Amino acid sequence: MKQKWFLPLLILSTLLSIGAHFFLHSQPIQFATACLSLLFWAALLGKATESVAHYAGERLGGLLNATFGNAAELIIAFFLVKAGLFDMVKASITGSIIGNLLLVLGLSVLFGGLRYKIQRFNTMLAGHNASLMLLAVIALFIPAAFIKGLQGKEVHILSLSIAAALIIGYFLWLFFSLVTHRKELGDAVDGLPEEHSPLDEPERSPAAGTPAFAAATATAENEEEEGPEWSKGVSLLLLLVSTAFVALQSEWLVHSVEAVAHALGWSELFVGAFLIAIIGNAAEHSAAVFLAMKNRIGAAVEIAIGSSLQVALFVAPVLVFASYLVGKPMDLVFSGYELAAIAVSAFIASSISRDGSTNWYEGVLLLLVYIILGTAFFVV
Repeated sequence: MKQKWFLPLLILSTLLSIGAHFFLHSQPIQFATACLSLLFWAALLGKATESVAHYAGERLGGLLNATFGNAAELIIAFFLVKAGLFDMVKASITGSIIGNLLLVLGLSVLFGGLRYKIQRFNTMLAGHNASLMLLAVIALFIPAAFIKGLQGKEVHILSLSIAAALIIGYFLWLFFSLVTHRKELGDAVDGLPEEHSPLDEPERSPAAGTPAFAAATATAENEEEEGPEWSKGVSLLLLLVSTAFVALQSEWLVHSVEAVAHALGWSELFVGAFLIAIIGNAAEHSAAVFLAMKNRIGAAVEIAIGSSLQVALFVAPVLVFASYLVGKPMDLVFSGYELAAIAVSAFIASSISRDGSTNWYEGVLLLLVYIILGTAFFVV
């Protein structure tokens, strides 16, 4: 982190969270300070992951980004599972998916489109992402559609089977995109245009595609100019420390989230789908927008859509298996509201990204859908 203010704010927010947790009995203050501290530790976790990925090489680096890219939200969701807050877990999964597909992608396309009239990325990758989004919708829809004819034990068997299938599909997609079809999907993140001229000459600089789930790594060109900020040892140490603090702050956040939701009169559906999801994805939100503004729309799209796919194909299934480890089995039966939100988000994101090009107005459309869904979740 190059910003001089980041480390002091990280330390200050952590001390405030520790003080509120041990010395104050106000759960809203505990929740607020835990959220603030979690934002900074999640940002550090994302940066440390990128640095470790640089030293690990392209293939292993891509796997590291896929594993740690959603670490914060995975840890938060795990503690929600441990607390038995299954409705909030599913809401946070829903919120992460729609947040990345609508909010992150929408902001990226909007701000990138304000600088560059048309931004392009790998159409083959866009098509595969659309198909994977459809798979995610199908996998989450099936348990809800068949639940009326199933007993409790059968629902859990179906959920475990679907979770296993999704995890297998996730790793096969990593192998497909990073190994067997690496060249077709693009070896690296988008190339930068020769001249950074907004609006007047964007079409002369088409962007290349990027491997699925590896977009958060730096480009080869960018690495030559800047290089990683830390050594290999420091990067690994920061990765472990930030993961530990993300876990700690997540546990404290979950400890107070129910009381805060009740005090504010917010439903668990809204808190999980919007508040917790935004906190868990904060680092990725900013990274995608900045990449799009540098005309690396392929990388921004991969962060947004790729992160949603990670949640649906990996994070959610892993939580199902993890729930058995803590003795509180969770199924994959989502509510009709959640399924509708995921399906609508996948539909419009697929419609906008499938042609491999974007403009600022498409970003507006995505944000409008996010506002509509947010309003609906708030009032139900």
